[in-house]
Amino acid sequence: MRIHVDPVKCEAHGLCAELLPERITLDEWGYPIVDPAPIPASLQDLARKTVNACPTLALRLLALESDPPDGADAPARRGVSGSGGGAAGCGPRAPSRR
Repeated sequence: MRIHVDPVKCEAHGLCAELLPERITLDEWGYPIVDPAPIPASLQDLARKTVNACPTLALRLLALESDPPDGADAPARRGVSGSGGGAAGCGPRAPSRR
């Protein structure tokens, strides 16, 4: 799996780089720069938590062809191909009512 940042949704809070510094750094304006390498198994739980913690829902986990099928390792539900959406590990987030 890999992490993808939606640059339109991102507001440069920087929380992702604090939670996953092994894969995410910040540019001079505070926007994330994500290491494009596949996330190793040792960091996948932390990557899911990082995606979940994004205050603007700008992060997604993308499945790779070599990833196990859904349910084999409980992949994050937001952004994983064929997963149907929703936030990783906490069920779907309710839409904002403004």
